[in-house]
Amino acid sequence: MAIPARARPDACPGVFATHEAADGFLARVRLPGGRVSAAQLGVLAACAEDLGDGSVHLTSRANVQFRGLSPDTGELAGRLAAAGLLPAPAHERVRNYLASPLSGLAGGLLDVRPLVRELDTAVCARPELAGLPGRFLFAFDDGRGDMAAEEPDLCWQAVDGDAGILLRAGEPGERVPVTGAVDALVREALRFLDIRGTAWRMRELPGFSGGKAFPAGKALPAGPFSRDDGGQGLCVVPLFGELSAAQLRTLAEAAPEVVVTPWRSVVVPGYDPASGPALLALSTDRGVSACIGLPGCAKSRADVRADARRTTSAVPAHFSGCERRCGKPRGTADVLAADGGYLIDGAFVPVEGLADFFAATAQKGQR
Repeated sequence: MAIPARARPDACPGVFATHEAADGFLARVRLPGGRVSAAQLGVLAACAEDLGDGSVHLTSRANVQFRGLSPDTGELAGRLAAAGLLPAPAHERVRNYLASPLSGLAGGLLDVRPLVRELDTAVCARPELAGLPGRFLFAFDDGRGDMAAEEPDLCWQAVDGDAGILLRAGEPGERVPVTGAVDALVREALRFLDIRGTAWRMRELPGFSGGKAFPAGKALPAGPFSRDDGGQGLCVVPLFGELSAAQLRTLAEAAPEVVVTPWRSVVVPGYDPASGPALLALSTDRGVSACIGLPGCAKSRADVRADARRTTSAVPAHFSGCERRCGKPRGTADVLAADGGYLIDGAFVPVEGLADFFAATAQKGQR
């Protein structure tokens, strides 16, 4: 595979490099491993209210986005830095680290959370790694296969409690002890910088076949789950991955820390059934996701979120306003806006027929 020639630079948004949309400017805040403290949730809520559209938007890389910002993000950056959410401004767009969201809580071969902290420290200590593309993705998989399925550029996947396999663009490589996992990922990231040319992802480099064909990652279902220590946790799945400032504060009151997942959901590690109603009310997921659509994005052909609400089906589907298919999870039906309706995996369905189409699809799946 030849390295693609690109005339434009990588424009992956961050806090300092924002993206202009029809509803204002967009800023993305990296959350290593998806972890965010209750105090930081409070800061995110205040920023959303004071500076943005009143909500935070979860991303497919376990980060959060603000929308509706002004062009000057100086105040946003200052608030985030004070909360510990911008520890290395020069590296803020490259701190893309996934980790198995239930690691250390339920299942898995070992707890990979300390490895995320170690990798973040190591990456931010290397000035040259600030030159990684904003799309470059690191991951730690605790052995259950959930993060390897998210197509990271570099992944350390546990095979037992002491070691794992290094995956490059999904292709399995050498066995690496857990004590050497971070060094191996940093070494490979530096190597990528040396040979990348204009490539944004490792799979674009010559010699990579596209990697192992991993099945799509299985999103965590909404509701309580059993922890290995006998307690309970909770997975909250908000509709379209959007949480209002008030909902963020509800999460902050429930636990000292929560974990944002790459499936636009939030894991509350400690779940007290006494606070259940408020938390359970945050989950309104109906099996669908959607890009922002009209009026937030001028490139969109439709108000996809309004149309997605026409179905109450649990059939996994992603509504896209244009061919970019922003935020589309793997393994979901492709619902692309077209004149008067949608192309669903290539077949045209009029807007007024969406509910019936998904109801019939769900019924077939239950047989």
